[in-house]
Amino acid sequence: MQNKLILATLLAAAACSGDDNHAVQPDAGQADAAADALVVPQSKCDGTPTDLRTDLTWFGNNRQTLTTWLDSKGCKSAGFDKTHRPVALWDWDNTISKNDFGDAITYWFISHGKVLQPAGQDWHNSSAYLSDAAVTALATACGTTVAAGAPFPAPTAANHDCADEMLSIYDNETTRAGAAAWKQGNERRLEPAFAWTPQLMAGYTHAEVQAETQAMMAVELAAPLDTTQTIGTTAGENGWLRIYDQQKDLIGAAQSRGYDVWIITASPQDVIQTAAQMVGIPADHVIGIRSKTDAAGKLTTAFEGCGDVPDGGDIIPYVQGKRCYVNKVIWGDTGAAAFQRRPDGDRQVFAAGDSDSDVEFLRDATYKLAINRNKADLMCHAYYSERSTWVVNPMFIEPKAAKAAPYACSTAFVDEAGAAGATRDEAGNRIPDQTDSVH
Repeated sequence: MQNKLILATLLAAAACSGDDNHAVQPDAGQADAAADALVVPQSKCDGTPTDLRTDLTWFGNNRQTLTTWLDSKGCKSAGFDKTHRPVALWDWDNTISKNDFGDAITYWFISHGKVLQPAGQDWHNSSAYLSDAAVTALATACGTTVAAGAPFPAPTAANHDCADEMLSIYDNETTRAGAAAWKQGNERRLEPAFAWTPQLMAGYTHAEVQAETQAMMAVELAAPLDTTQTIGTTAGENGWLRIYDQQKDLIGAAQSRGYDVWIITASPQDVIQTAAQMVGIPADHVIGIRSKTDAAGKLTTAFEGCGDVPDGGDIIPYVQGKRCYVNKVIWGDTGAAAFQRRPDGDRQVFAAGDSDSDVEFLRDATYKLAINRNKADLMCHAYYSERSTWVVNPMFIEPKAAKAAPYACSTAFVDEAGAAGATRDEAGNRIPDQTDSVH
């Protein structure tokens, strides 16, 4: 019921809010015209900081630990400066939410006949990282009857090959025939399948993608837990979403202490800035995959660059890319320096994430919250808890069972070329294998 009430308010109006010391980059997508009044500007702590709700379950002493951490740099602490507020960062998918909004909007576009035929009817133009086998499979399944820039029809019992092929390439990273669907990229800056989601939205305006996101959320936030959907003939696709009450409460507690709260996500900008209103984070405090637009204001398959990667280059907010966009958008770092860790005392105080793709921006924070989804590199760092600055919490809905074997930290790290290696601490020492104890 709470999610329905939140969504009803969101659909009536979303919000935007400025900040006094950070600039948002251009072409990030703007909240639509009906979305200008829901979320009040983030508190700079002119009142009393809120306590975390005691009716919401946290693991062990996490509620108290998180409160202490936020208080340490909050507006009642010595040295707090309202004009240079401490920064707190959250990942979105499976950190603030249960289930993945990027997956959800991908399935929505495919199942509702929203994906447009690529330019030149050539699937290479949807992503340069699609393998030749994937391009051939898509061309065969989707055909050339649909003109470039026109939508493929929604899948039916008699017309499902195109949807089935797209889903296999997205979900399994193989064609239906089993061929590898994606070329190798820099695996600490880009996940081609994640990037394909906004690329499948090319040809729409920011406002149109936001409207589709609102329609998708209306269905999936209301769906019963464990709802699945069949798209084409592909069964078992997830069909429900939830917002974690604990994370919404924690975000509010940080804001009440004067924190400048941001989201950093590898999902599309328009999707998450629309969803973020549900937890009180305005559109201009969301950093997602930022598609460039053409002269008509329609999204293209190219993304805003970061660091020394230009616009249209091979980067999204993913692993090192998340650090880069945080440093660029929040701190104003440009050039290659955006890939580097900022000095102590000049970066985020708090960060929360759930995945190996979150490791770098989490490690940059003074204090870190890891949601346990059994992601090995992240959990090796979180359980090792260097300087006792990590806490681990199970997923708040349907948590995973304990892993029977320890995390193999000797092989949990993945380098730029995709090779496995050891997870290492700040001094470069190998982190020993870690037992899964929080579940």
